[in-house]
Amino acid sequence: MHYEGNIIRPPSEANSILLQVTVGCSRNKCTFCGAYQGERFRIKSDDIIMADIAFAATHCQRQRRIFLCDGDALIIPQKRLLKILTEIRRQLPWVTRVGVYANAKSLKMKSLEELKELRENGIGIAYMGLETGDDATLKAINKGATAQTMIDMGKKARAAGIKLSITVLLGLAGRQRSQIHARETGRVLSAIDPEYVGALSLMLIPGTPMYDDYQAGRFELIEPDEMLAELRTMIAETHQTQGLFHANHASNYLPIRARMPKDKEETLALIDAALAGKVQLRPEWMRAL
Repeated sequence: MHYEGNIIRPPSEANSILLQVTVGCSRNKCTFCGAYQGERFRIKSDDIIMADIAFAATHCQRQRRIFLCDGDALIIPQKRLLKILTEIRRQLPWVTRVGVYANAKSLKMKSLEELKELRENGIGIAYMGLETGDDATLKAINKGATAQTMIDMGKKARAAGIKLSITVLLGLAGRQRSQIHARETGRVLSAIDPEYVGALSLMLIPGTPMYDDYQAGRFELIEPDEMLAELRTMIAETHQTQGLFHANHASNYLPIRARMPKDKEETLALIDAALAGKVQLRPEWMRAL
């Protein structure tokens, strides 16, 4: 398989075939993100992609899922993306689901009919980085979308029958807007009603604008108990009709896996116990991105 740069994929795609169809991220301007620093976004050539599919057909017959790397494969023009999906179906007929990262920009560029066409040709799940539902924080981190745009694009993906896994980031708004960030994120998540939510805790990355702001005293990194309080408000304000709310990423201080809405009250009680010092938190040395 032909790989360039750092391969980034969701934790849930750990056992998937990783097919790199783009390099980098089409936006690559978020102030907190260092995943693709210095990497120019580009779509890989069809020759390389098709050769990798042929390789997977021979050597990856035990894997039932494929994830299209890197940061935003959904932005590939529709005809080219359908060609890739068609070849996957032809050469890897045992694959049951194709996953992609998606952002508001790429979802906006696809019509509902095009998204449905992609769903019919194998794309079963899209991973979208919401980060926050607070418009002021979205602007501060240079996300390039408003909360309403996130809602509209998330709903569009769901209307197309594509499962949605949304990532949010604890601590992203700093201390002053911490609870606003939590409440507004819960509001946006409720409006989209995704199948999966994954909450990560902010870890500052050297070389990013947010890290520079932290070093200069322009950004406050909140304490672990404040992140837990933020998570509590976020979960309390999130009303999923069904689905999973995860906070079990290695960056988090308190691992949580809640099936919503069934486990909601139990999860809030667990966070309360942690805030009261009755549950041990993950130490700093064990946290990682």
